[in-house]
Amino acid sequence: MLERLRSLSERILKSSYVHIVTHIDADGLTAGAIAVQTLRRLEKPHTIEFVKQLDATIMDQVHEKQYDLVWFTDLGSSVANKNPMFPMIITDHHSCTKDSDVPYHFNPHLFGIDGSLQLSGAGATYLVSKTIDPNNFDLSALAVVGACGDLQNMKYGKLVGLNEDIITDAQKARVMEKQVDISYFGRETRPIYKMLQYANDPIIPHVSGRESAALSLLSSLHIPSKDGKNWRRWIDLCTNEKRMIVSHIAQLLLTKGFGHTAVKRIIGESYSLLKETPGVELHDAKEYATLLNSTARYGQYEIGLQVCLGDRDEYLKKAQSLLRGHRHNLVEGVQIAKTEGIEQRDYVQFFHAKKSIRDTIVGIVTNMLLNDEETRNDLPLVGFAEKSDTEIKASARAPQHLVNKGLDLSIVIRKAALQVNGIGGGHNIAAGATIPKGKEEAFLHAFEEEVKHQLSS
Repeated sequence: MLERLRSLSERILKSSYVHIVTHIDADGLTAGAIAVQTLRRLEKPHTIEFVKQLDATIMDQVHEKQYDLVWFTDLGSSVANKNPMFPMIITDHHSCTKDSDVPYHFNPHLFGIDGSLQLSGAGATYLVSKTIDPNNFDLSALAVVGACGDLQNMKYGKLVGLNEDIITDAQKARVMEKQVDISYFGRETRPIYKMLQYANDPIIPHVSGRESAALSLLSSLHIPSKDGKNWRRWIDLCTNEKRMIVSHIAQLLLTKGFGHTAVKRIIGESYSLLKETPGVELHDAKEYATLLNSTARYGQYEIGLQVCLGDRDEYLKKAQSLLRGHRHNLVEGVQIAKTEGIEQRDYVQFFHAKKSIRDTIVGIVTNMLLNDEETRNDLPLVGFAEKSDTEIKASARAPQHLVNKGLDLSIVIRKAALQVNGIGGGHNIAAGATIPKGKEEAFLHAFEEEVKHQLSS
């Protein structure tokens, strides 16, 4: 693995000009930003572009430009082969096959490391940056944000594997600290009652999804929800108030038969960026990642990139404005899917949003729905949305217990997409595909057959 990292580093150092091609989610944004910062520090000319996925059209366009070197970050494993069209390097973490084990491709899967859990695309890019110059270890904070954006902290309530080494680098660089805290989203910026209202992993019985119930919970514990005119956030509470809330949630879960596994998920590791202002989204790695998703997934790539590169004025304000719209769209998307109805089959459940939900956020909506108390948790969930007049985006999410039993959505969706002349891939717990419009039924049939095969074997 170290030899491969050195090989990629040498290709970068020898190049006169580098063009970066990266993905449009939080992991892709942070990966691209790490690559940009690395090249800036080398004073090496470079450009960057953001793509939803690599297809023949994108590859042809890049080929025509005749770049000295193309650096694919958080994507590219699908095009790794022994006869590249142009000089390239790849720092990716999506599932790949052994035939993509080539000198210019770094992917943790090639070295027996789970790229869906132990290293993100930003993490893979960071390892190359650190190999080029150990002084780049301050970029480790962006790699942690990327890993959280890819939900790599969800299975164990913390980041594991090579991600832990990156956290160690971030601590040594004094750009991040980790602490054990409540695992619900919104510690820094959400009013406490909103954090409890939207809690979903685990859900809070009779509280999640209900604003009045969240406010009543705080009132029953004699914890003020306001400080004067301002709503109190989790970071505003004293230690005793935090303990009271956590204890109460644990008792609710146990009383309702959720068991100790669910109770343990209330608490997890949180990652704070020390150079950011407390109470701002950028101070918490998970909230930082959500802020980035609200930019690139709406085509505002430059805004997210500039925030990653250090802008804390114009671009940060624009990102925060986009975030407000993003949150509204996600809540609306969940309601649309519920209204349209989630259809259930023997081995899959699905919804079709058509044009009502953006294809760039249907995956996030699918993930939110799978963690909703009204959705079955014993089947993978597929969300469809129209990508264009001729293409459909399919996003799939699986509950962790099915993955533990052997389900791998990256394989499922790749095979199902191929059956209808589409393209797909991703991770064992989350994957996506682009398929021809009108082929959804055939895709679902192939999807079900592969899920059935994996779980039965």
